[in-house]
Amino acid sequence: MKEVLFNTHDLALIFTMFICLSFSVFLITLKKGNKLSNCLLACFLLAQAAIPMDNLINFGEAFRPFALNLSPNLFYTFGLAFWLEVPLLLLYIKSLVNKNYEVEKIDALYFIPFILYAIYFTLDWLMLDNSVKLDALQNGTIETTPIVDRIIYFSRECFRFSISVLCFLELQKYQKNIRNEFAELESVDLTWLKVLVIGFLVVHLNAIFVSLGIIMSYDIGIIVDHELLGLTSNYAVLLLITSLIFFSAGHSRIFQGIDDTLTTEQSKLPEVFEPEKIQKIESYLLQNKPYLNHLLTLDNLASQLGMGSRSLSSIINRHFGKNFFEFINHYRIEESKRLLLLEENKTVTMLDIMDKAGFNSKATFNTFFKKLVGITPTQFRKEHWERQAKA
Repeated sequence: MKEVLFNTHDLALIFTMFICLSFSVFLITLKKGNKLSNCLLACFLLAQAAIPMDNLINFGEAFRPFALNLSPNLFYTFGLAFWLEVPLLLLYIKSLVNKNYEVEKIDALYFIPFILYAIYFTLDWLMLDNSVKLDALQNGTIETTPIVDRIIYFSRECFRFSISVLCFLELQKYQKNIRNEFAELESVDLTWLKVLVIGFLVVHLNAIFVSLGIIMSYDIGIIVDHELLGLTSNYAVLLLITSLIFFSAGHSRIFQGIDDTLTTEQSKLPEVFEPEKIQKIESYLLQNKPYLNHLLTLDNLASQLGMGSRSLSSIINRHFGKNFFEFINHYRIEESKRLLLLEENKTVTMLDIMDKAGFNSKATFNTFFKKLVGITPTQFRKEHWERQAKA
């Protein structure tokens, strides 16, 4: 029992597989939350579990002989997951950031490379006689790999990187449009998911360098340590997957999504709105001060007004010339100015003023106040009471 079965690098792959498989089962059986998001994340994790399995079978000292004895068809088959991984991540992100998101026919385009490669793989490998496969596996080396396979490998990594870029752009789009539905951006923290997407972006870029390193080492004659680059990616993926599971489990509820149709629908609505609706919005905000709620959203306000979210968003954007974030925080600034001018608030801290006015972020409060008033809240109060003392 003293025989060493796995080295440290193999253990990193095994841990990645175990974590992905465990959490994917948990997500599939989970009854709470967004079912589509949970399903897409589970599929992404299953693809992630297949990738280290592919590495273990093809390169693991303990796994390779076992797989050879079991079936040569195990080799390279799990590598199909490379073509599925990032498209599933993209769909998962879309399901998080877009309200009422549903997978559409156009999303199938992301899986065309997988289908094409699956056909090629079936014809080029699975349909061969087992004797031919065994001979190739026992006598073939990375140096003797056909150039066409190296080109496919390089194309695969370019594809994965390009879809990773789309993941990043999807988050950028969400961050831009979120101001139309949320008045307090601190409650919608994108940092964790953006860091993870950038992490996968770097991993996939590194994979391009690995594929180029193999071509340079064995076809051009310029030696590149592609094995070190590959091992680095394995550990990075383990870290990213662990982080993804931790943060998605603890923070995914903050993603309330944006209505991606708001912007397009607004262009179809009339330029002139009913005066009664505008009056209703202005009167309600002045009398009931819903903006004092730190977590006010477009849907919340639309519900209070008895209006549709799209109609309210269109009026705010096109009549008042602001997005929802700017519109609500304008009222909060006016409220903070009123509070700062009260005698009883001369010694009240700015954090208390900020809180009473509905702000949940000191940075947002200071930035908006200076933008709209021209000076900081502290300067505003100081100058007011200095004028009062001279009068």
